[in-house]
Amino acid sequence: MDAPIIIAIVIAVAVVVILVALVSRKSAARREEEARYSAAQTRDLAQVTKVEADRQAAEADELAARAEHQRLSAEQQRLEAEQQRAEANDLHAQADELDPDVDHTADVEPDVSDPDRTRG
Repeated sequence: MDAPIIIAIVIAVAVVVILVALVSRKSAARREEEARYSAAQTRDLAQVTKVEADRQAAEADELAARAEHQRLSAEQQRLEAEQQRAEANDLHAQADELDPDVDHTADVEPDVSDPDRTRG
């Protein structure tokens, strides 16, 4: 073989190797860019999901606070009703003490709110 043919073959092989290396680098760079884009999309989706979860948690907290407020309000109403009932009983007892027609000698008075007890 002649030296010029060997040099041409070596140059052709070198060019092919260089072209393969360039194509391989571009392909790797394209894959890296696609991976970066995919990672950015996944991060964006994660952020949106986190914001939605935070919103739902805030709604749940608000609902729990409203429920607690209603529970406390109901408890306050129950206590006020008990107080009014006690005041009514006191007034009833006071009226009985003032009423000359009420027998004050009996130690135990029948419970007028329970009709079964008065039938004896």
